[in-house]
Amino acid sequence: MRDLMREVSWEVIPPSGRGAHMHMALDEVLLEQVISGRRPPTMRLWRWIERALVIGSHQSVLNEVDQRAAKELGFVITRRMSGGGTMLCEPDRTITYSLYLPAAMVAGVSFRRSYALLDDWAVERFKELGVPASYREINDIISPRGKIAGAAQARRRGFVLHHTTIAHSMDAGLVRELIRVGRDRLSERGVRSAEKEVSPLAWFTELTCAEVAIHMQASFRSAFDAHESELSAAELHGAQDLVETKYGTQAWIERIP
Repeated sequence: MRDLMREVSWEVIPPSGRGAHMHMALDEVLLEQVISGRRPPTMRLWRWIERALVIGSHQSVLNEVDQRAAKELGFVITRRMSGGGTMLCEPDRTITYSLYLPAAMVAGVSFRRSYALLDDWAVERFKELGVPASYREINDIISPRGKIAGAAQARRRGFVLHHTTIAHSMDAGLVRELIRVGRDRLSERGVRSAEKEVSPLAWFTELTCAEVAIHMQASFRSAFDAHESELSAAELHGAQDLVETKYGTQAWIERIP
């Protein structure tokens, strides 16, 4: 799979600060751009500008989020198009990247194994920084002390959206306060998040969150001979439309899967 990644022309979109709903919308827009052939396979780095709780497509807000605590602590609740569990994201403490690519690039491996293959480059980058990183199926980058990052996927018409959210630093107490892991269900529907110990990068490296993101960007470009790109006006306009009609609406955020 590494060879397949190197055989295509990649583009990299550097970190750009966006609201939580806008990041969700950009994933859908850019996946469609790659599907339509208007973009080659692309990697996008996110920069968070607000506190957010990102729930998976098949989750219930009632089951996952302590909405009172989220409001008091200033966390936006948003829902992504991919599956998986709830992620806690904060400015200057969280790194996220997305990969948009043809499913043919992970052909021949199981769905479960595709997660590890698509995150392998990130595991190697963390090791370069002295982080004792490895992969735990189905979708976690870990250290011996716990979870560093979690990934999720969505597949559309023979193409893959794969995104991974990395804890650079995190207050574990916030996770227990905001995410209702281990509490009683309030809805019979919706996939529940699993309780896992968190192991932020800051435990192993003195690099700041922004410095790690820059290192990852440069490393991806070098490893896959990728070219830097930027979001077009049309892509940003399309994403803003999706924020207004889908990702920023209560109908989407609070829907019962």
